[in-house]
Amino acid sequence: MKKTVFYILNILLAASLFLPDAIAQVSTERFIARADSARLKYDYPAAVKFCQEAVEQDSTATAKVEDILIISQNGLKMMDFCSQPVVVARQTFPLEDFFLFYPLKNNSWRKTPNQLDSLGRGDLARAVYIPEEAQEIYYSAEDEDGIRNLYRTELSDSIWSAPLLINEQITSSSDEVYPMVSPDGKSLYFASKGLYGMGGYDLYVSNWNPETSDWDVPVNMGFPYSSPYDDFLFMNTSDGKYSIFASNRGCSKDSVCIYVLEYDGMPVRKAVKDVDELRKLSDLVPAGDPSRIDNGSAVADSDPNSDETRRYIDKIKEVRALRDSVSRFNNSLDQLRNEYSSAADERKKELSETIQAKELLLPELNKTLQASVKELQTIEMDFLSKGIVLDASKLQARADKEVVGAASSYTFSRNNYGPAPSLRISKPKKKFDYSFKILPEGRFAENNDLPDGLVYQIRLFTQSRKATVADIKGLSPVFERQSGSKFIYSVGVFRSYKDVLANLNKVKKLGFRTAEITAWKDGQATSVSNARTLENQRFYSVVIFPDNGKSLTEAEIKAIHEHTDKDLVKSVDNGAVVFMAGPFEDKEEAEELLNALKALGSGNVSVTESN
Repeated sequence: MKKTVFYILNILLAASLFLPDAIAQVSTERFIARADSARLKYDYPAAVKFCQEAVEQDSTATAKVEDILIISQNGLKMMDFCSQPVVVARQTFPLEDFFLFYPLKNNSWRKTPNQLDSLGRGDLARAVYIPEEAQEIYYSAEDEDGIRNLYRTELSDSIWSAPLLINEQITSSSDEVYPMVSPDGKSLYFASKGLYGMGGYDLYVSNWNPETSDWDVPVNMGFPYSSPYDDFLFMNTSDGKYSIFASNRGCSKDSVCIYVLEYDGMPVRKAVKDVDELRKLSDLVPAGDPSRIDNGSAVADSDPNSDETRRYIDKIKEVRALRDSVSRFNNSLDQLRNEYSSAADERKKELSETIQAKELLLPELNKTLQASVKELQTIEMDFLSKGIVLDASKLQARADKEVVGAASSYTFSRNNYGPAPSLRISKPKKKFDYSFKILPEGRFAENNDLPDGLVYQIRLFTQSRKATVADIKGLSPVFERQSGSKFIYSVGVFRSYKDVLANLNKVKKLGFRTAEITAWKDGQATSVSNARTLENQRFYSVVIFPDNGKSLTEAEIKAIHEHTDKDLVKSVDNGAVVFMAGPFEDKEEAEELLNALKALGSGNVSVTESN
């Protein structure tokens, strides 16, 4: 008995030691759950508050709340920049093929997996948009790490270029999907889970920069386009009337809503501080004003909408439905007959009666089908008598479409999938890897020229004949230089003395006992001591953020050219345009330019230091 009591006391004592941590853990998880719940209800102030309380409760919880805190703080900031679009319509569609209801060219969505998206995995990755006459294709596909990136390929003489990532600004550590280029080619819309956002997929736009011939830093489109949920596939219609996107806010797991908004070329953004107002804005309730709706422009590949044409299309659908019914009926009869041939005697009687009853119905079904076919032929003859030439393929395609919402408001017309893409794509040229490696089989460098700047190498040996792969003992990349009748071999391209020194012993252990470090500056040999001095030398640049956020004034550009012949480079830093003049080896020279710009009234200008 005493042993039992002692055992129980030990258990209680051990539990009491861990009890505070357990309570803290439960409390932290509760705050995190409340934060996420608040975020999904658009209550970003509360979400931030709960995250902060979780950290106050448990200082070790910082890492756990970091992700939700960041997206909640982003949402809080985005509340200051909300658009106020006019909603024309919204309709729920299956997630599986919602994109077919966009007013885009028929037969242009190609199912995945396909040539471009060979995996086609993921909740949203269902198809690639490839119009028949496309000269360039933007699409999403998984990289070797399973992350979806955006790629571009263009057509040249019947060959599509090797797909390339759009650029590093649009490539995040998470997925990007459904890229769509605006009708004027100046804007790229896409959805991302990895860029500055509020959780899930947010919508972004990147504008084409003619100066850099590239897409600029993408901008989150903000509320109510983006939300705490998944928002994707934004487009503007080619007639300039509507903006359309999809979202799973307020939808079941296997469905999405398509929202149709009046196009607003110059949206006015305003702060929305009230959570209820933000929630109402993001609900995107249609205005309910029929005068705002133009269904003709909403339907892709629209055909003549006459009563005769509609009657003809309806009859095509009727004939097809009857043919399908007869086909299914015959298939069921065949199955019954097959079952009858191998059935037991007691079952055969039942099957026989069922087969006879169905066979009596078959002539009536065929009669109905023949009557509908005859009516269809009559309509066709009527068209011919009136001199109307039918485009059978176009009318057939229209008959295949499913139309949703036409009776009440905006018409969503279902397009058809196009055939699997058959593209002649150039194979990407595999770039030679110039990083230092020890491989099962050594490799000689494809190009023996060294890059500009300061470079270290490890010299291996010098001999009177060309080296073989066996001679370099698995090293890569090995460079060959010729001096008179001698061949000199070195390995690696190292940018710092520390890196080359760290690999010197690895090379010597392979048997290159006389291996030594060499240095090069802009392709010219220099001493290692001089290289180390240059490596530690500081350089200075003058950084200017334009006052108008876009470009320098003529006076500023003139002052820069008067004070220096150094390069003037334009770039983007955290979404802001920045110019950099330099580098200067002399700090005083950089400060002279700084003072000259300040004298002109340039406010945001500074000198930065680097090596």
